[in-house]
Amino acid sequence: MRRVPEILGEASAFMAGLSMGERAKLSLLLGRRTLRSIAGRLRGHPLIRLSFIPRKADRLLIAPQDLRTADGTRASEIYSGRFAFAGKVVISDGRSPFQITPPSEEWSAALLGFGWLRHLRAAESGITRANARALVDEWIAVQGAWDKTAWQPEIMARRVTSWLSQAPLILHDADDQFYRRFLRSLVRQVRYLRHTAIEARDGVPRMQALIALTYAALCMAGQARHMRGAVKQLVAEIERQILPDGGHVSRNPGALIELLLDLLPLRHAFQARNLAPPPQLNNAIDRMMPMMRFFRHGDGAFAHFNGMGPTQPDLMATILAHDDARGAPLSNAPHSGYQRIEAGELVLLMDSGLPPPLNVSQEAHAGCLAFELSHGLQRIVVNCGLPGANRETWRQVARATAAHSTVVFNDTSSCRFLEGGSFKRLLGTPIVSGPTEIPVTREDRGDAIIMRTSHDGYADRFKVILQRALKVALAGNRLGGEDLFVSTDGDMIPANIADEFAVRFHLHPSVKANKLTDGHGAMLMLPSRDVWTFNAYEDRVEIEESVYLSGSDGPRRAVQIVIYGRARKIPRVHWTFAHVAAAGSSGGRRRGDEPELPLDPP
Repeated sequence: MRRVPEILGEASAFMAGLSMGERAKLSLLLGRRTLRSIAGRLRGHPLIRLSFIPRKADRLLIAPQDLRTADGTRASEIYSGRFAFAGKVVISDGRSPFQITPPSEEWSAALLGFGWLRHLRAAESGITRANARALVDEWIAVQGAWDKTAWQPEIMARRVTSWLSQAPLILHDADDQFYRRFLRSLVRQVRYLRHTAIEARDGVPRMQALIALTYAALCMAGQARHMRGAVKQLVAEIERQILPDGGHVSRNPGALIELLLDLLPLRHAFQARNLAPPPQLNNAIDRMMPMMRFFRHGDGAFAHFNGMGPTQPDLMATILAHDDARGAPLSNAPHSGYQRIEAGELVLLMDSGLPPPLNVSQEAHAGCLAFELSHGLQRIVVNCGLPGANRETWRQVARATAAHSTVVFNDTSSCRFLEGGSFKRLLGTPIVSGPTEIPVTREDRGDAIIMRTSHDGYADRFKVILQRALKVALAGNRLGGEDLFVSTDGDMIPANIADEFAVRFHLHPSVKANKLTDGHGAMLMLPSRDVWTFNAYEDRVEIEESVYLSGSDGPRRAVQIVIYGRARKIPRVHWTFAHVAAAGSSGGRRRGDEPELPLDPP
């Protein structure tokens, strides 16, 4: 294992190439992570762990509801020793699954988080209840005293929440000895988590750790004295992480789903104990619900921005069933950095936000000004997204600007990620630099909505500002776009600066694309047999391979439309998506026939 000084040395070498502000932010984050790593090692020392052994076991008062989908058919797999998590399958062959070398970190986190207990509960049989008790007892015997992975605060938080939620399954027909052993382990984990929750990775994991502590204070009889402190910490984290428009500070739409699956049952747990939920909890839920609708396409799927993977329809239905307002989605989410235009059956969603703060940017993407487009129940233009399993295999590819439906300059991402060096184990791969200004204006012209925006993510490296304008017909049958490359040094990009660009439009895998004979457009066939045309006027288009990572059954082959060029020669690119049935074929149009989209600086 590398020593901390060596890791810090590599970090210093990397930071030498950053600006002073970027170095300061990265140094602060590195210092915090190093201190937390040292603190975690100290708490793992046997002498210190003794202080977390409870003198007596508490009793359970209530069990919170688990809103995550359960599949009773998976209970037989677990009973037979087949543990399938995060795209990996392990056959235990009579051994304890907690003594098997895990095939991946994701698999290990899923196993040790015990979320799979809900599948055993769904089967509702004496065999599955006995199996649940046996597996919990095995974990207590193997790792209950200490384990480097299992006792990480984010994993422990998921396990505490799962044990509390599935207590009726685990404790049904249990003997007194197991009951006491189970509760003593639970109390010990809660006590340890109380001291380490702040060490959980910032963002959703830390919020879930504080939610677990609040659950414990509500559900366990001897933990009430910790209620005030748990609620105070949770409220502070809610106010920090949930933005005024209801989005999450990480800018990952999937974070809303994960947190609401825990926050909604938490609110009910307060009510079950005849306690008023904190106003900040209710207010956060009320803000997050409209944002859930904001990110949805016509088929109910979420747009793929900043780490969002496949949308699980059953989870969406469960969460939205708790939405009493059921109002129309927002059109502008300025705090989260997203725009939505809805016209007829056409829905357009755009990323128009700055990179999230450094400490919550480990999963954020370089997809500035990328958009997704859908018509009715059919998605047309998408971003590549992330798969539901084996995410680490694809993560860095999916985060690149080229994996998004936006402009890529010189085959370089608009954000810079922390890459290379062993110090990534401490920091992950956060975004260390990116766009700093993204102005947005919207205008309703009666028959169309025009949105103009720009970003400076390439200004320092390539002396260019990218401007994008979109014009959506209110009839929902046409989207016109214009991408403009503006030099930061005079009228033209300096001759010694590379100026190659690629305007990318990734298509949903169900869309069939055929290049038109003139080479300036493409015909798109949707599964509904609707036909759309893409037109680039005098610019040539290419149809290339792509991959849609967010398929419900894993990554799928897809194609993308690409317009290549050099910004000094072609400083302005026009393109149009048009519904043939409504607008007719536009295959013969040329430059000069483009929609009027004057790109005055926003």
